[in-house]
Order: sequence, then C-alpha cells, then structure tokens
Amino acid sequence: MNTKVANRFFPDNGTMIPRFRHAGEVTLDLFHRDGRVDDRWLAFHPREFEVLWRLAEEAGQRVTKRQLLFDVWRIDYEPETNSVAVHIARIRNKLEPLGLSGLVATHPDGGYYVNAAPTEIALSAGKGPDT
Repeated sequence: MNTKVANRFFPDNGTMIPRFRHAGEVTLDLFHRDGRVDDRWLAFHPREFEVLWRLAEEAGQRVTKRQLLFDVWRIDYEPETNSVAVHIARIRNKLEPLGLSGLVATHPDGGYYVNAAPTEIALSAGKGPDT
C-alpha cells in the first residue's frame, strides 16, 4: 500500500474514522458492518458492506470498477471475473424490498455511484442515526 492510500485509510492527523456513513436513506454502521433503513438491518455480507461504504464515501460521484477492486478487494488489476457486478446486484436485491434498488446506479461511462439527491447527501453527511 503506498503512502497516499495509507494516509487516506489510516489518517495520522488525529482525524477519526466515522462510525456512520449515509447512502440516501441507508445508514451504514461501521461497528456492525451492516446497513439499515430506519430500524431494519439489511444483513449485508462483508464485501457488500465495503462496496456500499466506499460508494457512499463519494456519494453522487462515479467510482470505477478498478477503484472498487483496489479499495475493497485490495488488488490493482482487473481479474477476469464479474465479482464487482455480482456484489452490486446483491446490494440492489437487498435494497429492492424497500424500494431503494436504484440507490446504487451504474454510471454510463462505467462504474457505479450512490444515486441520492444532493440534499440527502449534504444533510446526512457524518450524522449518526439519532442526529
């Protein structure tokens, strides 16, 4: 891991890693490594959680397949598998009963992004479930 990436994931300047991150109506909880909508847990598998956590980090912005492979799987090449697409599909399937399957969108230029209104992103950034 190079220094730039290490500093992003392990800040040494006293910055705390947030416990909660929001993706639209979904509250991601780093402690539980799961997401929830209101009081309903979504039962994400670890990689599903990591993918959505990474997408929510830059909500509304495109994250390429290569970036996801590097940040979530920690590999810097594209294997001949569709594991990113499979994890995205699983996330969408878990969000679908809540009417939120469109929360994770496919970008026309490739990659994925959290499709939440800018006001939802701005209002929920860094807030826990009770704030």
